[in-house]
Order: sequence, then structure tokens, then C-alpha cells
Amino acid sequence: MNQFLENTKKNIHLRTAHSELVGYWSVEFGGTMNKVFHIWKYDNFAHRTEVRKALAKDKEWQEQYLIPNLALIDKQESEITYLVPWCKLEKPPKEGVYELATFQMKPGGPALWGDPFKRAVHTHVNRGYTKLVGVFHAEYGVLNRVHVLWWNESADSRAAGRHQSHEDPRVVAAVRESVNFLESQQNMLLIPTSFSPLK
Repeated sequence: MNQFLENTKKNIHLRTAHSELVGYWSVEFGGTMNKVFHIWKYDNFAHRTEVRKALAKDKEWQEQYLIPNLALIDKQESEITYLVPWCKLEKPPKEGVYELATFQMKPGGPALWGDPFKRAVHTHVNRGYTKLVGVFHAEYGVLNRVHVLWWNESADSRAAGRHQSHEDPRVVAAVRESVNFLESQQNMLLIPTSFSPLK
């Protein structure tokens, strides 16, 4: 893992020359250990296809990064998501830790569960328990999956805010409505790498 991250840090500029890196994290807990998670931004599907073609022809990228790291990678998963219409990508005010909360919602899409989910997210934000970075809805991958990326100053401040929110009747009411459409949830604590644009 350390070797992989060092090589990525040294050569990430070769990758970001082709498209924008939103953030790059290592999983601290809540998921598979020795795992990284990163978000890349594309204008549209055509843009992503152009980037993939350019990378396939980029010998420097392949020789300095891709080939040396192949033996270090156990598996890779890719998912296409988009920011939900009622959310824009926010940049935290300073360095901290991130929480990726992944919600598997019941089939039916945002037309079924979108409004209650939005109310639950906004209630947490409006009460100041955590800072919202972005809400992403899966387009390719497991459908009816929503990722909410939160920022906190530390894991302890996140825990304190979570405990407070559990005592807040407004949060409890909003969450109770949303969970009627929830099948499962997973939370991961993410630590930004030194080269991540989102710190």
C-alpha cells in the first residue's frame, strides 16, 4: 500500500494532465483495508472516452505509473455517478477527514425516494452537525445507490456531531421518513492523501 501511494504521489501529475482529480483518499475504517478511493471529474461520456484513449497512448503514464503498480493492485472497481441536481460540489474550509456514506435505496429511483432523502441530508446540514461535500447518484454500477460525502475536522468531531444529531427531533423525523426507502447503508472514514485536491 505504501509503495502504491508513493508511486501515485510521484506520478499523479501524469494522470491529472488528462482530466481533473476531485479527491484521493485512503480508507481508514468502515471498509476493506489497504484500499484507496478517488473521484475524477468528466464533462460527459465523450470526454471520459477521450481521456481513456489518450491514457492508452501515453507511454510515460503507462511506463512510470501503470506497469509498476499492476503487481500491487488486488482489484479495482469503477462506478459512474453524477451530482444530484440539488447539490453542488463544496470545498471544505480546511484539512480534515471525510466520511463516505453509501445508501442502497429501494428500486424506483429519485422519483420514489429523492425528496425524503434530500430532506434528511439537508436537515443534517442545516443543523450544522457536519459539512456536506457532495451527493452522488449512481448511473452505472449498482443502481439506486447514493453516496454522500461529508467533511469533519476529525473523527472525534464527527462522532460528537453524530451523537448530537441522534438527539435532535428534527433530524430523527427526517431520517425516519427517508429510511422507509432504505435497504442498506455503509459508512467509511476516508483520510485524504497529500496529493488530494480535497484535503
